[in-house]
Amino acid sequence: MLDIGSNCAQFLVVDVTPGAPPLPLHAVKEPVLLGDDLDAEGRVSAAGIERVASAVYRALCAAGHFEVDNFYAFVTAAIRDAPNRDDVLDRIEAAAGIRPQFLTGVEEARLTYLAVRHWYGWRAGTLLLLDIGGGSMEIVLGRDIEPLFAASLPLGAGRLTREFLAGDPPSKQERRALRRHVREGIAQVRDRLHWEDPPRRVVGSSKTFKQLARLAGAPPQRKGPFVTRSLTRADITAEVDLLAGLRAAERARLRGVSVPRARQILAGAIVAETALTQLGVTALEVSPWALREGVVLRFLAAAVDRDKPALRRWGTPAPDPPSLSLLPGSTEGDEVPTTAQAPITSSGV
Repeated sequence: MLDIGSNCAQFLVVDVTPGAPPLPLHAVKEPVLLGDDLDAEGRVSAAGIERVASAVYRALCAAGHFEVDNFYAFVTAAIRDAPNRDDVLDRIEAAAGIRPQFLTGVEEARLTYLAVRHWYGWRAGTLLLLDIGGGSMEIVLGRDIEPLFAASLPLGAGRLTREFLAGDPPSKQERRALRRHVREGIAQVRDRLHWEDPPRRVVGSSKTFKQLARLAGAPPQRKGPFVTRSLTRADITAEVDLLAGLRAAERARLRGVSVPRARQILAGAIVAETALTQLGVTALEVSPWALREGVVLRFLAAAVDRDKPALRRWGTPAPDPPSLSLLPGSTEGDEVPTTAQAPITSSGV
């Protein structure tokens, strides 16, 4: 698969066998670094468009010698939500010969939940999942293979850094305004979640939670996916206090904080702390699986049952939607409006 995000374009080669976990074989990463190439409305600059197209081209060239039967290329929130999204997709197509699809926020939420549910298994009971990306935050609750509730909110770390944290380091007023904005966003889903039974397990996925956990002393990624990594609200509060007083260059020297994400890690930490406070959560586990694994698992489900689509318009009939097994030249998928006001339901996978 080719995952085109705000920080990098990653081509991931996965060994997929029905009945077995998806095992990564090769990964090719090319920097995108769109953080400084998005304006206040999220529009990608001309330089940013060229950087994305070049990164996709280089990733595909580097991955060309792998024996890949087919692959699925998609963009995440930073490009999906950009007012000039079609310009970006057009340029990628011209440069690299493929036209990526885009997943809606709710589709991302459901696929991430699918991966986390498979990782923890049925014994985990009801799961509350939090995922903080660059452009959006996903909140999902469920106890079965399909979630009871899935929402995507415009509370991504990169987006909020651009909108609220102009200073380096940001001022107290900027941080206070950001925290108030996040509280208002979480309030949209908090009352809805209270209608369900309390979760038995709370899980955080995404690079933001992995970096916050590492900063709090969790084992590094080289220790493998089976090492338990956890994070408390008190840990995150301490990290917010630390990060708020540092410039981006100084944050990049901290354990677990990468240079491309050093500027937005403070916004991610504030979102995480505020969300946990608003939802009454004191601690969570960090899942090694997230959206990419969810895409692979959906591909496997489609491979087992060819009569069912790999990606579909959630909650609506499925009249021959695009297949997950896309080859170069495919068109982007249908966009589905996201919502944080009501539960998102769907028939089985």
